[in-house]
Order: sequence, then C-alpha cells, then structure tokens
Amino acid sequence: MSKGKWQRLGGRWLCVVCFSFSVIAAGGGIAAHGDALLQGATIGITEHLGEKIPLDTTFRDESGKTVRLTDLVTGPTIILPVYFNCTNVCYNLQWGLAKMVAKINRKPGIDYHIISLSFDEQDTPPLAAKFKRVYLSAMGMDFPEDGWRFLTGDLASIRRITDGAGFGFERKGRDFLHPSGCFLIARDGTIVRYLYGTTFLAKDLTLALIEARDGTSGATIRKIVDYCFVFDAQQKTYAFNLLRLSATVVIICTGGFLAYLIRSGTRRTRTKN
Repeated sequence: MSKGKWQRLGGRWLCVVCFSFSVIAAGGGIAAHGDALLQGATIGITEHLGEKIPLDTTFRDESGKTVRLTDLVTGPTIILPVYFNCTNVCYNLQWGLAKMVAKINRKPGIDYHIISLSFDEQDTPPLAAKFKRVYLSAMGMDFPEDGWRFLTGDLASIRRITDGAGFGFERKGRDFLHPSGCFLIARDGTIVRYLYGTTFLAKDLTLALIEARDGTSGATIRKIVDYCFVFDAQQKTYAFNLLRLSATVVIICTGGFLAYLIRSGTRRTRTKN
C-alpha cells in the first residue's frame, strides 16, 4: 500500500477515534450529574453524600439495652428513619424493604444490616420489639435477629443522626410530617446513597449496598458499577449507562480494526521485499 493511501486511511480512522472519545466524554458528563435535593422549608431530605453520621450516638434497642451505633454498624447498613406508631408511610417503607431483601443476593447480618431508627422520642423498646416481630415473621425467610435492629432514643440522640443525614421532620400532635426514604452508610458511617419512596427495586438496593461495602475488593467493584451505571438524581434510581458502554465498544472495535490494518500492511510490505 502506498504512503499516500496509508495517510488518507490513517486520517479517516483518526477522525473515528476522536469522535468516539467525544462520545465517551459526553457519557462522563451524564454520569457527573449531581444529586438533587428533596426538601421543603424544614421538612424533607437534604442529601449529605460523603459525610459521616456520628456513630458514637447511643440508643436503646428492642430489648431496652443501651447500644452505640458503632457497635451495630459493622458493614453496609440501611437506616430507615421512622416512628413506630405510623400506620401509613413508615409501615409501608419497612414493609417494602422487608419484601425486597428476599430478592437480593446478599446475606443479612453478614453482607448488610438494617436499622429502623425511631425519630419519635416517645417510642419505647417494647413497641420496637413488637414491630420487629411483625416484620421478621412476615418476611418469609430466615432473617437473623441481629440483622435488623429497631432503635429508640431521646430527642438529642435522634437529632444528631437525622440532622447529620439531612432528614427533616416536624411533630404535629401525636403524628409527624416527614419525608419517605432511607439512606445507606458504610462501616465508618459515611453516607453513600439515599433511596426514596416506600418501594425499592432490587437493582437499586443491590448497587447501593455495593457502594457501601468496605474493603479493597469492594473498591474495584464500585469502579465497575460507577462505569456501567449512573445514578439518576431525578428518578432516584440507577440507570444503565448505554452511551458510555457503546462508546467503549466503538473504541475497542476501532482499535482492533486499526491494529488489523497495520499488521496487514506490514505483512504486504515484507512480502513485496
């Protein structure tokens, strides 16, 4: 092949490569879309991603024993801010999670923990124990007792956690005005993800737990998750990043084809010589 033809061919494929990299850059821009705020004046959720909740805060568990969060959070932990006398949103939130955990390929009490944290300082350990029995018995799976804890505490302790997580609520008589959702923390208390509503998708919960997982192996997996998925802040769900992966395939195919052309040209030159 003549030198002029090689130059023309190289110029064409250089354009293809540059276009492919521009597509990847566009995908990166989509992935960098920030998390939105779901908040009212004082009631709602202001996301504090990357910040830590104070794990030295003490509460009472369902048996009445005083416990520190640092002793309960030994790995990825889902925290549900609720109050136990709520028969609507809080009930549906916990029930929705109870139905979903049976569908994810993670071992409760080992790969993750759940904490229902009451923001009503008038809730008591006996009431917490009652609801723990309700949810664990209705899950239809062998869920460990220490895998889902139900905590109550004084207002100061409650506020340390809810303020740290950006969870705003307000008492109205015997009830509360409050948002619906939960947040996931890593072992050191770092908030890694918020999930909204009272029902969850298995993929959202699984990917959020992967984000919260601690250790070197988790870091590698998180890089893959971050590359293949993007968290849609408006829909509050993980979306498959088709644009980025398509661009990656284009780059790989382009590189492979260029390598093939170069090797073919080299062989022809040697044959002529």
